[in-house]
Amino acid sequence: MVSAGEHTFTGLPGGVAVSRLCVYDWPAPDGARGGTPHVHLACSEAYVVTGGRGAVQTLTASGYAVTPLVPGTVAWFTPGTIHRLVNEGDLRIIVLMQNSGLPEAGDAVLTLPPEYLADPETYAAATTIPADAPEPERERIARARRDLALEGYRSLREASGPQALAAFHRAAAALVGPRVAEWRERWRRGALAAAEATGRHLERLAEGDAAHLAEAVVRAERPFEEGRFGMCGRLDVYGTPL
Repeated sequence: MVSAGEHTFTGLPGGVAVSRLCVYDWPAPDGARGGTPHVHLACSEAYVVTGGRGAVQTLTASGYAVTPLVPGTVAWFTPGTIHRLVNEGDLRIIVLMQNSGLPEAGDAVLTLPPEYLADPETYAAATTIPADAPEPERERIARARRDLALEGYRSLREASGPQALAAFHRAAAALVGPRVAEWRERWRRGALAAAEATGRHLERLAEGDAAHLAEAVVRAERPFEEGRFGMCGRLDVYGTPL
């Protein structure tokens, strides 16, 4: 248990979060099976492949790339990376997310065509999956938004020069701007609190003070939600303290 000021953080090491992902095997218009292309603006994300096979397609200012995913692969990417998971056979992944799971809690913008990125209301209408809708309806919406995002993704891949990608990044930043203060608080209570606690521990150890070791705790948890329709597949979601 670590603290930052009056705030206490009891999450996973370093203020990360995990989810268990079964990547969608729905066929897409381009013939591939998989998830919804999107970007994170403040957080890095990592994949630990636990089963099956597939790939992650990425698009950055450096260009387009494909990284194969097989059991044992650990792949990660930094903010600004447009990524799309492709399922080539029962692809299963443990996802590690910065900032107490912020990538699944708001720090994500799907690669919708530009007209859907004009304002938060238009974007939300095209991407929100009502939690109380019947499962067939939630699946229909998840598939529809995936295919809509693929339209914008295809345009970004086919564009010549960096201008289209830069325009998408600007539109994405404008969409999330109103939420940055909320995200900053999540970061402050999570990753920053954990890092500052490490600094205090090192200072104490340098002074020969081991008192903090008497505060050791052990924690374990099960997913609080299983099979959620996520951006890339069905998610088993673990809790965060924030």
